[in-house]
Amino acid sequence: MSSEGDGETGSMILEISDRLVSGMVISGQNQSKTNVRSSTLDLSLETIGPGNSKGENSLLSANGNTMQINLEGLAKNNNDSAAVAFMTLQGMESLLSHQYFQTENRTEMYSDVITAILPLMNNTNLTEPVNFTIFHKKRVHESGLVTCVYWEDKTQERRSVQWSVEGCSVAYTNENYTVCSCSHLSTFALILQIAEPPPEDDFLQWLNRLCVIVGLCFFALAILTFLLCSWNPKINNTARLHLCLNLALSHLLLLWNDKYVEQELACTVMAGLLHFLIVASFVWMLLEALQLHLLVRRLSKVQVIQRDGLPRPLLYLIGYGVPFVIVLAVAGTQLQLGFDRVNGILFCATLWSLRPTLANMKSDVSQSKDTRLIVFKILSQFVILGCTWILGLYQSNLFFQVLFILLNSQQGTFLFIVHCLLNKEVREEYIKWLTCSFNKPGEGGSVKDAPSVSEDFDKAEE
Repeated sequence: MSSEGDGETGSMILEISDRLVSGMVISGQNQSKTNVRSSTLDLSLETIGPGNSKGENSLLSANGNTMQINLEGLAKNNNDSAAVAFMTLQGMESLLSHQYFQTENRTEMYSDVITAILPLMNNTNLTEPVNFTIFHKKRVHESGLVTCVYWEDKTQERRSVQWSVEGCSVAYTNENYTVCSCSHLSTFALILQIAEPPPEDDFLQWLNRLCVIVGLCFFALAILTFLLCSWNPKINNTARLHLCLNLALSHLLLLWNDKYVEQELACTVMAGLLHFLIVASFVWMLLEALQLHLLVRRLSKVQVIQRDGLPRPLLYLIGYGVPFVIVLAVAGTQLQLGFDRVNGILFCATLWSLRPTLANMKSDVSQSKDTRLIVFKILSQFVILGCTWILGLYQSNLFFQVLFILLNSQQGTFLFIVHCLLNKEVREEYIKWLTCSFNKPGEGGSVKDAPSVSEDFDKAEE
């Protein structure tokens, strides 16, 4: 028999089996239990008559699978008599193939095909749902979804046969068996649905690789700038430097991840290292957001900023200690989304704290050119702080996929532009490097720098 099955032949066999089972039941028969087992059939038949009451649900089994039904409740609606049969027929899973289940996912037949019938009964409406305990043929796939289905035969209505989920649901499942709760009796089975990964988009892969390479170049420029440039002692670039280092290394590993797929040990090590780097990147984003918020709050007060941000030892402890604990303890996916939300809240709080500062800025700063620069820097901070990672929740749309790649691969670009290229003193030092005309020590005084969020904020403070 092909994997496509033969639903019409299977339906005919089920119909013949139902008639044969009905022939085994004698109308008005008292309580009895009958078991028939052979190489092709496993049948359990139970009947109750007037005056038979045991005060509990009936339990029938077939090939290890069980059915629990309130037979006494059915008898009350059928002149105090009821009968139920529960059986399996060998090879039915080939005839009633999983191909008859309509879904976009890949499917597998995951159990025996079981049949439950109420022979010689006029009123077959169930008084309560029936529970079937159906054992799996193999272990559940990691990405699989076990589904309780029943065989829907509409050949008499000139319609096709198929597996359907109507009236059946999964009450409980584990790696060995599944309990199905059904509101009607029929032929049942378990079908495993396995989600197919979406086909890889060559355009998105090319775009991602190109953007990551461009982002890595700007990460390198930003790292060299933070390490080699002379910075005002008030400026603490620790969070920005280590944010660049962790993001650059994680992007670099992502470019090489396909080279280690077939090497189990190397793949495990790379996955763990990548996990740590990504979580560490989000922690450093959080620290940068916190320092930005503290700086802006100071700008709204008349005070001298002695040091921009948190002490360096505390930054190291949080920046690498927290990710280490997280990687050892829990998976980081949901936690990363949590960092996104915290960063977003801090970003909004920072904008709110910045509102009176912007309103009180000098008239020369509030000119259109400077205003546009401030707006650009504010929007750039939204990318630098990782708030755009929230777009990962909307990856079913091509527009959001492209936007996610463009923004999150260029965090290094925005870091370099905002904290390096738009900093006047850093630009002057770039010119010195390019012209090889560095001033001797003591000439021209020390290099002054605005608070690293924006030169305009420093002007507002004066």
